[in-house]
Amino acid sequence: MCGRFSLAVSETKIQQELPFVDPGTNIRKSYNIAPTQHAYVVTDDQPSHMQYITWGLIPYWAEEGKNSGKLINARAEGIESKPSFRVPVRKRRCLVLADSFYEWRTVDHQKIPYRILPRDGSLLVMAGIWDLWDKEGYPVKSFSIITTTPNLELSSLHNRMPVMLQTLEERLAWLEPMEIEEVLAFLHPPKDGAYHIYRVSEELNSPSHNTPELHKELPENLDLFSQR
Repeated sequence: MCGRFSLAVSETKIQQELPFVDPGTNIRKSYNIAPTQHAYVVTDDQPSHMQYITWGLIPYWAEEGKNSGKLINARAEGIESKPSFRVPVRKRRCLVLADSFYEWRTVDHQKIPYRILPRDGSLLVMAGIWDLWDKEGYPVKSFSIITTTPNLELSSLHNRMPVMLQTLEERLAWLEPMEIEEVLAFLHPPKDGAYHIYRVSEELNSPSHNTPELHKELPENLDLFSQR
């Protein structure tokens, strides 16, 4: 799964890697984006702009527009038939922008967090779906991150990981109309060796902590791929 991520990059970096997007100015940097909080996405209905919407899908048919945080992730397996996801995966896809995401290991009943980021320093773009709830004249846009089975270096840390869109061609295609069979072809793990993993502060465990210190590498490097 993906339960936390971060985005603390410049507008210039976003524009370099997503040249079709106008990032605007004064991006709100966050080192600890948690479920139900807002984050930056690029949706297929407005592909030239970044939007700041809530993490945790609220289906358009839900009785209430409250974000419970239960649908922060959407499993790739069977996504095309799940009631909450089957319409968005066909018609409402988005790019979820990040520079890293986090996962945990439990050691002696203690949750130890790790940061995962591209080895080449590129932007981390996750495949997402979005929806619009609007029953009382108060529209709410929300999103989920699609997850799949892990690649080699992530497999020793967790049994799920986000679907990554690693090239400009993949990112553009994800926002274009496609048949469901074409969409499903994107939902696979990234190549092995593409990500660096290291331990970070346990302060990450609390969403109230949101400082650059959360990106600092601590001892006990968990560079799983290089150890194999």
